[in-house]
Amino acid sequence: MKKFYLYLIACTFFACSEDKTPWLTGFQKPDFNPIMSADSSYVFADPLSDTLVAWQKADVFNPAAIVKNDTVFMFFRAEDNPKAYLGGRTSRIGLAWSTDGMNFNKYDEPVVYPDSTSLQWDYPGGCEDPRVVKAPDGNYIMTYTSWNQDVARLSVASSRDLKNWTKHGPALLNAFEGKFVNTWSKSGSIVTERKGDELIATKVNGKYWMYFGERGVNLAHSEDLINWTPLTDGDNLAIVMETRPGYFDSFLTEPGPPALLTEQGILLIYNGKNDEGDIADPNIAKGTYCGGQALFDLKDPSKFITRLDTPFVCPTLPHETTGQYAAGTTFLEALVPFQGKWFMYYGTADSFVGVAVAEQ
Repeated sequence: MKKFYLYLIACTFFACSEDKTPWLTGFQKPDFNPIMSADSSYVFADPLSDTLVAWQKADVFNPAAIVKNDTVFMFFRAEDNPKAYLGGRTSRIGLAWSTDGMNFNKYDEPVVYPDSTSLQWDYPGGCEDPRVVKAPDGNYIMTYTSWNQDVARLSVASSRDLKNWTKHGPALLNAFEGKFVNTWSKSGSIVTERKGDELIATKVNGKYWMYFGERGVNLAHSEDLINWTPLTDGDNLAIVMETRPGYFDSFLTEPGPPALLTEQGILLIYNGKNDEGDIADPNIAKGTYCGGQALFDLKDPSKFITRLDTPFVCPTLPHETTGQYAAGTTFLEALVPFQGKWFMYYGTADSFVGVAVAEQ
């Protein structure tokens, strides 16, 4: 089995291939990694149990990020009970800020968490794996997973100030009279356009678009960034990009950071999980999560064009192959342009937050 490695490509922004596809390349992992870890000193009054909870006691991972006022704001998933089994803890989403993209200061309390308004969706598993974009009207939109330890549901929240969030329930709640509200859904990557150091949700053909899903990539559209209508294939969610036997994404293709408009197409960074059976990529350990990139048509977000055959980020550091998910994880969820560089934040082994940096 080959040693894990970080794929480095010569060009900085556009790949040097004949088709000129806009792969983001050259990411390096600073020695400073991991940049965030669990901390049992943070407690808050849980509104459901009416007790003080050490909400970051177990693990801290799978972050979102956004730039505002020359500051990176990070939204991280924190779990509270180190003795519980994988998936059996309660997750809450915390907020931290940094002026250099590396050293973060945490707010004392979580900003999105289970409460009486969302019991049926968020409890007892909690609120997981956020992605955040800015809307054209100045609001901020968060997609996250509501986990009631029965069905994972992709959900939506909005905020004016990044700290106070209003939950709107599952993204697919109102589509087709609720047909897909109980269908497993995760990982919402809204299509954005870069404006300065901000990634702003943008319309294509008069609609907002969002890639989501796990076993193949699904797609939905929206008029308001709150209510989403999925593309369907008969009675099922349509798949716009499949898993691939024999490759690093043989088991899962889970969207990562907000998708990005480029001159060549819509760039989707996603998380590929290697299968644990005979169809696994033989060059990567079975069960490993690595980062991939795919390109979709600018005028038709459902039209898949191409993707990288090899991942551009894989677990290479000790903390990325130990912890809650020891098979190895670099789970990409956040990408921001900041101070002339690309900062990509990711979860490692469901236990820490890491960062990889590339020149723009």
